[in-house]
Amino acid sequence: MYAIIESCGRQYKVSEGDVVFFEKLDVEEGKEVTFDKVVLVSDGKDVKVGTPYVKDAKVAGSVVKQGKAKKIIVYKYKAKKNQRRTQGHRQPYTKVEIKSIKA
Repeated sequence: MYAIIESCGRQYKVSEGDVVFFEKLDVEEGKEVTFDKVVLVSDGKDVKVGTPYVKDAKVAGSVVKQGKAKKIIVYKYKAKKNQRRTQGHRQPYTKVEIKSIKA
């Protein structure tokens, strides 16, 4: 069984037991989180597609960790103008383990 959920402006394909990295969610570590914007649910035989969301479908998970990704370097450069700028960025994330899918 799997579901496609919408969170943080993106869509994620999840199934029970998966560990998914979302953009930062306002939930503490160890707490439960529920996603109710379920776009699609499939159990192998039957597929339910929402318009835009599946009615009464929920995906439950628990927050494993709040953290930051590896640093990336952003380098801006303008040719022939002697203009250069280097900047680092670490994107915050929330690691969630999917516990159940109810449709």
